[in-house]
Amino acid sequence: MKAENTEILINGFGLFGIEINEDQINVFSKYFDMLIEWNEKINLTAIVDEREAVIKHFVDSVSVIPFFPENASSLIDVGTGAGFPGIPIKIVRNDINVTLLDSLEKRVRFLNAVIKETGLTGIDAFHGRAEDFGRDEKFRERYDIGIARAVSSLPVLCEYVMPFVRVGGYFIAMKGANVMDELAESKKAVSVLGGEIEEVKNFTLPFDNLERNVVLIKKLRQTPTGYPRKSGKPAKSPIK
Repeated sequence: MKAENTEILINGFGLFGIEINEDQINVFSKYFDMLIEWNEKINLTAIVDEREAVIKHFVDSVSVIPFFPENASSLIDVGTGAGFPGIPIKIVRNDINVTLLDSLEKRVRFLNAVIKETGLTGIDAFHGRAEDFGRDEKFRERYDIGIARAVSSLPVLCEYVMPFVRVGGYFIAMKGANVMDELAESKKAVSVLGGEIEEVKNFTLPFDNLERNVVLIKKLRQTPTGYPRKSGKPAKSPIK
């Protein structure tokens, strides 16, 4: 990684209260190299510039860490894609066990390659749909944090992620600038699935001036057994 981009990584993380050491910097560098290498074979990201990737993938991914509940020890990243935000979170918070879930097998092959090459432990990648895994007792309501940086609307993401979160845990949705309409549309879904919108944190991504909103949804009750609905249903007919 270029020296100026390493500096952005260190300073960007520092703005969110995160210090990283040389070993962690090397892991991020290896991760970026693999991302670019694999991206030539499979579509993982439109961002191939190193500086842009550091800001929009690495710094953006760890920007949610200050909002984690204390003593959180398990996290599932639903629709993780190329591993964001789950892998950067794991690199800087080795105390949290991370599960990565994605519906595309070739992306999961990439995730497993990154895990193997970087030597990360306490992190697993699974190929499958949230609608199926969310009904599996090995995964359902097992996590302190469910997180998504996916582009689906908030009512859809709620049905994908909230079944994984234990009562007392949090679904953390990473959204862009225009979140107010989505919040209004998602009130019913949040309630039906057993949660409550606790807070929305607004900030600007450093070095880029992109507006970010982090929606914190606390799980108050178990999700009814009818959710998540069958594959494709949440996206086609969101709870509203």
